[in-house]
Amino acid sequence: MQAMKSLFVCSFLFSFLSISTTTTLDTIIPSRSMRDGETLVSAGGSFQLGFFSPGSSKGRYLGIWYSVDIETVVWVANRETPLGDSSGVLKVTEQGVLVLLNSSNSMKWSSNSSRTAGNPVSQLMDSGNLVVKDGNETNPDNFLWQSFDYPCDTFLPEMKLGWDSSTGFDRYVSSWKSTDDPAPGEFSVRMDRRGLPQVVIMKGAKITARVGSWNGLYFAAYPYPPQTRENQILGRKFVLDKDEVYYEYRLLNTSIFSRNMVNPSGIVQRFTWVYQRHSWELSYTLQADRCENYALCGAYTSCSINVSPICACLKGFVPKSPKDWNSGYWSDGCVRKIPLACSYGDDFLNYTGVKLPDTSSSWFDKSRSLKECKGLCLKNCSCTAYANLDIREGGTGCLLWFGNLTDIRQFTSGVGQDLYVRLAASELDHIERKSKFNKKKLPGILISSAVLLVGTLLIGLILYIRKKKLRNQGVRSIDCTKHYLGEDREDME
Repeated sequence: MQAMKSLFVCSFLFSFLSISTTTTLDTIIPSRSMRDGETLVSAGGSFQLGFFSPGSSKGRYLGIWYSVDIETVVWVANRETPLGDSSGVLKVTEQGVLVLLNSSNSMKWSSNSSRTAGNPVSQLMDSGNLVVKDGNETNPDNFLWQSFDYPCDTFLPEMKLGWDSSTGFDRYVSSWKSTDDPAPGEFSVRMDRRGLPQVVIMKGAKITARVGSWNGLYFAAYPYPPQTRENQILGRKFVLDKDEVYYEYRLLNTSIFSRNMVNPSGIVQRFTWVYQRHSWELSYTLQADRCENYALCGAYTSCSINVSPICACLKGFVPKSPKDWNSGYWSDGCVRKIPLACSYGDDFLNYTGVKLPDTSSSWFDKSRSLKECKGLCLKNCSCTAYANLDIREGGTGCLLWFGNLTDIRQFTSGVGQDLYVRLAASELDHIERKSKFNKKKLPGILISSAVLLVGTLLIGLILYIRKKKLRNQGVRSIDCTKHYLGEDREDME
């Protein structure tokens, strides 16, 4: 596979070199700039940096693309300030700042490094990261600036999605306005830091879909079983501490190209490069069905794509607006049948295999046990549910919800998590009695059904035999009549 990757990269580089006036190496320095028509090529040949015009646009942009597919641009510098012609120049200053100049030597874009370097170098890494650093520095923490801190519509391996808690710096992915305009569009993929951090997809300031919180193995909305191809080619990492909260992934096989992107319509997709077909294969789409729409069913509901209707109230709850609910408008959600009794007389109903609710109004503690978690929830009248924070090693940590529970999904493939929803004890007793009653009735229903089936078969068999017997008797009667009439005819003659 590595040899095949190198072959494709080399063939594309050769074809690109044939149409480009000049191609530099992977770095530029203050004494050597890069003009439109020239490119930087990463040391391993995976990525190129150069000027391009997207779609039908006549504007010129500085961007990074794959060497195997020059049409797939993964990062753009001057997203909102295109150049009007092909006279653009990229330079790195003596202070270590990247600047993009037009024909009149006016600056159209620059990196915003606050630090300076004695020997500044700008280098295109084989990860697709454009960096500015001092000399031969290799520690990313010491880079003056890097494009990975400013993603566009593509989330690449080794990028971080999330926050630097100490500075408030936010790394997020934002869509293009259109296929012809790389300016930031309406949609973004971000880390929501409220409560337990979770990844959300937003349209402006409104959440449209929720990838969910991290449970130690995967995000709540996308529980990949261990044997899936995704887990065989990707290594995932989630960091949550006092300094940072972020998610990143890496390719376990470096000969593979894989990328996540949010398109101008707000759909998040993963693509993997297939060398044999020389094209991108769609690995998955995050918003694959209606249950992925954020809070489609409203509060205290669950969504299951395999049943109809797909929305259902949680046990112990009823539709807030029955008329709207019955007409297929579920956004108002459900309300409790019986109010909570606070710390006296409340208990919990366990839901298994679910996508955990929105964690923006939650609290968590990594050291608490599940039993302690239940006790903490009962002591707080506003607590509505609890669950394990981490599902590894049988489950550890405590996660509490306060207020409404929204955006729950019921999985059917043996994945998902346990969620304990708070109910009044009387309501829980009613649910348990009903469940036991149904369990007791089940054997009787099965026996009655079996007796009815056997009885129906016996009656059918008796009727069939009787009908056949009557038919045979009828045939014999006809034969006798014919015989009698025959003898009379002979006597008359």
